[in-house]
Amino acid sequence: MATLFWLQTGACGGDSLAILSAETPSLEQLLTDHGVELLWHPSLSHQPMSQHDAIYQRIVSGEQTLDILCVEGSIVTAPRGTGLYDSYRGRAKMEMVRELAQQAGVVVAMGTCAAFGGVHAAAPNPSDCTGLQFDRDRPGGLLPPEWRSRRGLPVVNVAGCPAHPHTMTQTLAGLAAGWPLPLDGLNRPQAFFNTIVHQGCTRNEYHEYDIEELEPGGRACLFFNLGCQGPMTQAVCNSDLWNGVSSKTRAGVPCFGCTSPTFPREADLFSTPKIGDIPVRLPLGVERARYMAYKNLARAAAPARVRDKKMDV
Repeated sequence: MATLFWLQTGACGGDSLAILSAETPSLEQLLTDHGVELLWHPSLSHQPMSQHDAIYQRIVSGEQTLDILCVEGSIVTAPRGTGLYDSYRGRAKMEMVRELAQQAGVVVAMGTCAAFGGVHAAAPNPSDCTGLQFDRDRPGGLLPPEWRSRRGLPVVNVAGCPAHPHTMTQTLAGLAAGWPLPLDGLNRPQAFFNTIVHQGCTRNEYHEYDIEELEPGGRACLFFNLGCQGPMTQAVCNSDLWNGVSSKTRAGVPCFGCTSPTFPREADLFSTPKIGDIPVRLPLGVERARYMAYKNLARAAAPARVRDKKMDV
């Protein structure tokens, strides 16, 4: 059995809520069929906090083996580097994270806040939040870039706001089984961050023919005018639908790029910054010159069913 301790720091608890909707495997299956022993979870454990304290002390003293440490939420370091704005019984939680991380077989940052700082680290960042091993897109957070766990891994960044339920449970199941875990350049599990949200989006044909919405709620593409980050964001939201049903873009809401280290971006989330008529940020792998030439021809070539926006979403 792989032991798991889940600690919440400066956060909303959205990842804990999201993991409850996982199905393959479900949270229950993770604990019963995939060899995970839950030592503590702040929302799911029913024991008194004295039990939490006892488990914590056994881990840091080396009496209790800790295979997987999950941290949910930004690391609050204010005021003046003490971390006491986010404390537990007079101790800064950032110090508790450090102590637990030194004992853990692997450390998992659950959600973009724990991975990169997230919403709490956005300007002006009054509580001096950071991620576990990244500060936004810069290596080095609470832990230095060279830090490694007992299993020789950096912090595994299961990014998302919240993280996708299956990304969480499947990553934990693989870690519990001891499988290799290839990571990308941001230390995210490659299996879940090697495609973009644009792939599988039901609005793709509108994007290809440059049929773009001017206001939320329509059927066409949300990228060119309404700030959709789907063509630049690596996540499984449209290939593994949330609750097996939907995603932001299927619901008519632009992707905000919540798995990215710079989320939330410092701009109007519902508008697309442009230079002239061309977006500042283009889809991954697209060259600006070719994009401009292509878009000038695409709308004229659009079939009537696309121009009339009659395709079902």
